[in-house]
Amino acid sequence: MTPAHKRAIGHLTFQEVGSRLCEASILCLPMGSMEQHGPHLPLNTDAVLAEAFTGRIVERWGEAYDLWQLPGLPMGLSREHGWAPGTLSLSVSGMTAWLRDLGREIVRSLPARNLLVVNGHGGNRGILEALGHELSGDFGLNIAALHLGAMMSPVVDTAVPEIHAGRDETSAMLALAPELVRRERMPDAKGPSGGDAIRALVLDPATSWPWSSDDKRIAALGVMGDARAASVEHGNAIVERVVGAAEAVLRQLLENRNSARRNS
Repeated sequence: MTPAHKRAIGHLTFQEVGSRLCEASILCLPMGSMEQHGPHLPLNTDAVLAEAFTGRIVERWGEAYDLWQLPGLPMGLSREHGWAPGTLSLSVSGMTAWLRDLGREIVRSLPARNLLVVNGHGGNRGILEALGHELSGDFGLNIAALHLGAMMSPVVDTAVPEIHAGRDETSAMLALAPELVRRERMPDAKGPSGGDAIRALVLDPATSWPWSSDDKRIAALGVMGDARAASVEHGNAIVERVVGAAEAVLRQLLENRNSARRNS
């Protein structure tokens, strides 16, 4: 087994749980989606990336921070891609119930009380922010969510922001799951040339819209970005940057737990 697999909760026996995990252990939950990713990437791209990045984070930081990988959630909130065949989206109520049930089960069956959600889909962010308060207040979990999209593609002042299935996401897939990338279809994977509509409908922090990735103003063939510029080298650089940056999140998560104890 790889170092990451040695720290997979599912690979333990029930007799090993109590001796291997403790209250300070950090559970890492990959969360993805099942949605269109243009003509060149598979429907489960976000789930693949969430699992792969979680594995890399556990492999890099598992011993130092006592990380343990939970089975992932392969679907999320994806109504913005509902026009495309194959897109499967949970409802808000369904995801709420799933996450609350998971929080309850963690507290019931595991000694660990720290939870890091490694979120591969931007559409999951809002509900994770809201439910983070409930999982903390109702179940006593110390929780943080690491949003891979924002870490892979920080918002910069470029002509066309990288949002979905563009250069950054495609490069990460080339680095982590190259066998799933339809390279022959990458030349067709370029969104609209203007980024003003994306900034207005998707990225404006002051306004929220029920945007859709079949809106020709912001996407073409479901792509928002330019996958033609993707490369394995760029993907490897993204992976290294994200995995390295995860350490600060892990440190903050533990500091939050210690601070809460001091204040109690």
